[in-house]
Order: sequence, then C-alpha cells, then structure tokens
Amino acid sequence: MSAPQPSQPSHQHQHQHQHQSQSQSEPQSQPSPSSSAASAPTSALSAVVPPVLAEVVRSGFVEGRHRGALVVLGADGAVELALGEVTAPVFPRSSNKPMQAAGVLRAGLDLAGERLTLAAASHSGEPFHRDLARKMLDEYGLDPALLQCPPDLPLDPVERETYLASGAVPDRITMNCSGKHTAMLAVCAQRGWPVETYLDPDHPLQRIIHRVVEDAAGEPVAAVGTDGCGAPLMAISLVGLARAFRSFVGAEPGSAERRVADAMRAHPEYVAGTRRADTWLMREVPGTLSKMGAEAVQAVALPDGRALAFKIEDGATRALGPVLARALTLVGVDAPVVDRIGRAPLLGGGREVGEIRASF
Repeated sequence: MSAPQPSQPSHQHQHQHQHQSQSQSEPQSQPSPSSSAASAPTSALSAVVPPVLAEVVRSGFVEGRHRGALVVLGADGAVELALGEVTAPVFPRSSNKPMQAAGVLRAGLDLAGERLTLAAASHSGEPFHRDLARKMLDEYGLDPALLQCPPDLPLDPVERETYLASGAVPDRITMNCSGKHTAMLAVCAQRGWPVETYLDPDHPLQRIIHRVVEDAAGEPVAAVGTDGCGAPLMAISLVGLARAFRSFVGAEPGSAERRVADAMRAHPEYVAGTRRADTWLMREVPGTLSKMGAEAVQAVALPDGRALAFKIEDGATRALGPVLARALTLVGVDAPVVDRIGRAPLLGGGREVGEIRASF
C-alpha cells in the first residue's frame, strides 16, 4: 500500500461565499444594549458551510481541518476578499478591546502610554503586566477586590509555569483582562458612577462603549453577551471588525480612537506579551494595529488603510498563526515576522512530523 499523499493547499479564494445574500446573515431586529441573550443567529458561520482556512497535516496526511471566515479590506475600505460568511455577526471577544479602551477615554479618563495600552490588552500575565495593573489601581485609589474579572493564572504558558513554581495562586490582577477592568473602574470612580455595577450593560460606561463599537464598525451591534472576563460583549460582523480597526488607524490625531491605536503600536509588549504574535507583528511591521480574541478571532489594520479580520469556526487558536500569516501575505506584508507567526509545527515522538498550514 502506498503512503498517503499530502493534500495541497487550495489557493482559490472561493468567491462564491462573497456574494451570499445579506438576508441569510443579518439579524432581523436589534436588541437593546441590556440584552443578555442574542436574538441574532447564534453563530456567524451558520448560514453557509464555511470554507477550510487551515489544514492539520501529520506525516503527509491531512488529519483535520479548521473552517472559518475571513475578510480583507483594501486601502479604500472596500471588500477585496471574502472567504465564507463575513457579514453575519460574531463575538469579536478581546478584539473588541481597543474599542472598549476608546470608550473609557470618551467617558473622561485621561490615560496614555503603557497605561492606555494595558486598558486595551489581553496581557500575558508577565511581571511587568501585573506590576502596572497594581500601580494603576493604587494611582486611582482602587481596592483590587473591586475588580470583577475572575481570578486566573498567567495567559502565557512559560510565565504560568514560573508563576506556579513560585507558589502563587490565581489572582484577578493576573487575569489577562485586568488592565481593561482597572481602567473601567477608574473612570467610574472619577465620574461618580457606581463601581459595583460597572459591568452591567445598562451602566453609563457600557452604553458609551456600545456607541463606540457601533461608530467604529459602521453598523449596529447585533447582540450583547457576556465575555469570559464578565464584561459586556458586542457582536458585529467581520467586515465591521475590520472596518473598526481601519478607522482607529486612520482616526484624527488626538481622538480617542487614534490615541488607543498609537498607544498600542508604541507599546506592543503591553498589548500581549513577549512571546505573542500581536506583539511581534506591531513591533516588526511599524504602524500595524493587531489584536486577537478568544475563540480564534483576529483583526489587523495596516497604516495605509488596508485591514483584515477572521474567525476560526471551532475556536482553535492553533490555527490563528498560519491563517494570519497567509492573510498578511495576501495584503502584501513582506517581513520575516510573517513566517515566524505562521509557523505551527506538529510533533511526534519529540520531533517535527507535520504542521498546521493555511489552505487558501
């Protein structure tokens, strides 16, 4: 019997998915900001069978596939490539954080530099992340017990081992969203808003953030849910998510949106961590804004106005790097960091025997 042959990636862009009727994907009614259950479709990818964005290839044999949807916007903001259903709502998860940070600024908190970056971060829980979160709480006279994000371990696996070896236990400050929650608490304390209910979708701060998301995405929020950290989570389409990132990069200097984008790009190690793709990309491709989200969501905007966003349907973050690298190549990013981001080897017996690779 002959050995199985490797499957070759398909470079056809499956444009048949680009022209799906909007009636298949757009919600029929817009829920109020206080809705906790989505009346929109429960999955952005349920209207059509999503295309394969990545293959899992072991010993030359395709043992798995990751489906999803991806959109690329040109410098003029027009859709240049759409794979799968890109106009239906998704939960961007932490890819919404730049918009949440801009909402905090619009609400009146004066943050800049690393502090503003940490407010938009999914930090790795490294010592410099934890130290800054504690310092911010002290600066605003806030008790760490007010944080309503759950106790957690460092997001970065290397840091997690060191943290546990030191005898430390899960902590709210260590949780990757602690910077965002600290900023939310700080502006509530400053404005005299209730701090006990700062995560309520009807809270004045969350209503401001809701408007920021809609303004940036250029579309109504389709549903409101609860993120893993407990904060309200606004659903928008992948097109809207790419449009939002593009709008932050192109916003007027001094605006809340541009201040967030500039801070993240100036201090990328605070957006993610020393061993994370968002940090690498923003550090090595100047002017780029990049933020991943849980359940395998990613959004990127380039300084010339091009932008992309995608979601892996099954939430497998192992496919993020290969898909992101391929998408960056399609938009013309030519830098060594692209290969670094895209490398996702599979091991067998301690040696490399395959890879996860993009298939579009």
